[in-house]
Amino acid sequence: MATPSQLILTLIFFSASIPLLSSSPTPPFKKIYAFGDSFTDTGNTKSATGPSGFGHVSNPPYGDTFFHRPTNRYSDGRLMIDFVAESLSLPFLPPYLHLKQGDEKHGVNFAVAGSTAINHGFFVMNNLSLAFTPQSIQTQILWFNQFLQKNGCQGSVDSSPACRELMEDSLIWVGEIGVNDYAYITGSSVTSDTVRKLAISTVTTFLQELLKKGVKSIVVQGLPPTGCLPLAMTLAPEDDRDDMGCVKSVNNQTMVHNIVYKAKLEDLKREFPNATITYLDFWNAYSTVVKNPRGYGFKEPFKACCGSGDPPYNFAVFNVCGMPSAKACRNPSQYINWDGVHLTEGMYKVLTNMFLNGTYSQPPFDSLLH
Repeated sequence: MATPSQLILTLIFFSASIPLLSSSPTPPFKKIYAFGDSFTDTGNTKSATGPSGFGHVSNPPYGDTFFHRPTNRYSDGRLMIDFVAESLSLPFLPPYLHLKQGDEKHGVNFAVAGSTAINHGFFVMNNLSLAFTPQSIQTQILWFNQFLQKNGCQGSVDSSPACRELMEDSLIWVGEIGVNDYAYITGSSVTSDTVRKLAISTVTTFLQELLKKGVKSIVVQGLPPTGCLPLAMTLAPEDDRDDMGCVKSVNNQTMVHNIVYKAKLEDLKREFPNATITYLDFWNAYSTVVKNPRGYGFKEPFKACCGSGDPPYNFAVFNVCGMPSAKACRNPSQYINWDGVHLTEGMYKVLTNMFLNGTYSQPPFDSLLH
């Protein structure tokens, strides 16, 4: 029997800007390169190969709040990476698979919804047919390498003027990655311990490859408390709850993952002392909002804004946002969750501010600006 923690994300895959960071009189970065999954993807999914399990994001009401049309972002509007770009006076990042000439001047987004940390072949080998998306973090580093080579960078920042031009003033943003790995082991004999070890090992290797290229500023997100998502709460038994009212088994799994992940990042800091690696504490930032939603402007901590209408979370697995019969709430900014899995623009805005200007970055984000 699959546990709720294994099922999470298997079946789906305020309009004001964040203030410009005031620590520097000029924008500290000229470009951003982003990696991750659906929490960071700004449009690569549309061209990604594989089944169309994520196709509903191309339908209204996705994108309605800010863009007034679907943009293949998994939200009603902007994502965290969009707010980060705005805060640094940079344009929104173009998705790698839709690059046009000149688009890459201020960075590129390589994130793909449904991406895993572990190579897709692992899931195929274990007959995990629910692994919708063939892309992984390894795919994204291959794309990044292809992008660099196409622009004349064959080595590292220290060995090539072309590499310096592309990477010297860049911020590397690694959004959360790993939630889908746990989802894809549904019904199998693969344990969450195995997934955690393989996922963190793979992401560590990915980060090492970036650091060996000479990048100096990397932001890495931990996993959020996925037990607080409507999908998890719908699937889990009601007695599986923690002190936040979220699914305890799922949150415990995520918490352990983050503890091990942070320890690996400390190893990387020692291995690459000339780089700044900033950990964004997604878990505690999100949890802080859930524990006091009204203090952050939210009325609905658990119910999805866009969904089927089914109680208690406005969510049903086979009638999700973007389908003809699903409807969106009138005030998405009052909701933490958008579609049962992903977050509203309002929540992404709050979290971005907590990371960039609050106490949920370790070390503080300001350390990247000097």
